[in-house]
Formats: sequence, C-alpha cells, structure tokens
Amino acid sequence: MINIREVAKLAGVSPATVSRVINGTAKVSAEKRARVLEVISATEFVPNEVARSLFRKSAKLIGLIIPSIKNPYFTQVASVIEHLATDNGYRVFLCDARDDLEKEQAAIQTLVSMNADGIIIASTNERIEDYLSMCQIPVVAVDTMFSNKNVAAYVYSDYYTGGRMAMEHLLECGCKNIVCIKGPQHLYSAKGRYQGYQDVCRERGIQEQTVSCDYDFEAGIAMTEELLRLYPDVDGIIACNDVVALSTYKVLHRQNISVPDQVQLIGFDDIMWSNLFTPALTTISQPIQEIATKAAELIIDIEKYEGKGAEIVYPVQLVVRETTKKKGN
Repeated sequence: MINIREVAKLAGVSPATVSRVINGTAKVSAEKRARVLEVISATEFVPNEVARSLFRKSAKLIGLIIPSIKNPYFTQVASVIEHLATDNGYRVFLCDARDDLEKEQAAIQTLVSMNADGIIIASTNERIEDYLSMCQIPVVAVDTMFSNKNVAAYVYSDYYTGGRMAMEHLLECGCKNIVCIKGPQHLYSAKGRYQGYQDVCRERGIQEQTVSCDYDFEAGIAMTEELLRLYPDVDGIIACNDVVALSTYKVLHRQNISVPDQVQLIGFDDIMWSNLFTPALTTISQPIQEIATKAAELIIDIEKYEGKGAEIVYPVQLVVRETTKKKGN
C-alpha cells in the first residue's frame, strides 16, 4: 500500500504539501495541488484517517456502545444519535456488545486508538466502571449509573417515578392482585423501577408479588408462564419494559386470558412497537429522542461542558392505551 511519502515523491513535492492538500489546512499552489491529486487518483491512495484525526485533534467520530441492538429501545437511541452525528459532520462507531464485558473493553480500546471524540455507553456490566476510569477520551453514560466520576455525564429518565406511576395506575384501574415483573436488579434502570413499585406497596399496605426477568422477549415468555403458575389470581401485571410486556401479552392471549378485561398490563419505555401493537400497550414513556439527543450533544460540545459525573434526568409520563382501563370504562 502506497504511503504519503511515496505520493510526495511521485508528485515532486514534500510530504507536508501532500498533507496540506489532503486536509485543506493551508494554501497550496494550483499547480502543486493538481500534481498531488493526479498521483492520489492514479495510485488510489487512501489517507490514513487516524493520522489525519491526530493532526486535526479530532476524528469527528463518536463511539456508541450498547448492550443489544435487538432491544428496540437501543435501536431507537442509536438511530437518533446517528442522525444527529451525521448532521454535525461526525461518524458513529457502533458496538453491539451483547452484554459482553470483553467486547465493551475492546470497543473502548479501539475508540481510544482511533482518537474518537468521545464514547456514549449503555452498559449492563458493573465491572466496566474500572475500565472507564482509565479512559482517555470523554464518556457519556446513558440508561445507567456508575460511581465513576471520570464519566462526563449520566443521561437517563426518572425510573423511580415511572415505577410508582405504573403501580398507582393499575390500582386506579381497580386491580387487586398486581404482579411486578422486575428487571435485573444490578441494572440502575431496573432497580429504580422496582423501588417505585415497592414504595407504593409499602405506603398502601399491599403485599409485594414479584418475579424476575431479563429485558428480553424470550425471557418474558418463560417468566410469564411461571408468573401464571405462581399467581393464578393475577389481575394486573407491571412489566419491566415494553419488550417483556409484549411477550407477556402473547402468553396471556395464548391462554385465552383477555386483556384488559381479565388481566391489565403496563410496560415501560414507549418503544415504537407499543403503539403499533394490537391492543396498543399502556406504558411509562421515556423521552428517547431527548435522551439520545442530549448524549450526542454532550460529546459534540464536550469542551463547553465542565461537569464531571453530572446527572441529567428526564421526566417520564404515563401513556394510557388499550391494555388497561379504569373502573366503569
């Protein structure tokens, strides 16, 4: 593969002149510019992006590390970040980590070596925190929380209030035997949602009824079947996210249990599928567009942002659709 020195030799100019032509960092005579471009075209020379980014002190590159591209919530987050980045002249390096700590570490190492402008990470691995403490480029965490103050900012929604909203809504709908499908409790998002449910139970003198489930469709199928065995009189279900809520509905429908007449159902996230599904899913809506936009803006404008470990929390709201109904409706 031809390098910049060989391009310079063939064009009869210095390597510095070739660099100026490639990066547009200084004026070069039309005659020299034409010679350089002719050699680049003839040799199909491809400038080294890493070298070019080091010269500019910016690769115009944002790393995005997510736990699963199969989760529609993260698909929507990635879409928003990619569009905003492109509009601002940035590229996005996407890593679908699949909850694998080693994949996350390798992605961070690659992004640092590429001189990326920053990393947006949504990790399910607590141990990634130690690795981030050594990261040499800015990091914004989405949908998670670490004790690490090396993270520039944490961007997430008010999970606790959402958990309260879900429980209070089912109670207002007249449900007497509510079961909470709680997400993995090592995750900040799942813990907050469950704590909101717990506190409403404690304040109302209600006995908790729970099962545990990953944020996954197949896991939701298996856990809903178990839930119906453990709590045959259930009349209200709080799912840990919309994906699990949709799998819960599938099992209820398969067993001829009417929603919302026999069992009322509420999810969390307000992914696009929630409103496309029939019956449309009642859910706690996170402002996905705003969360993803803020995360990308923080990386793009990181030098203006002085906070370390700051928390940017967005409110949630109850979106009532067809899987719940209040008394008398």
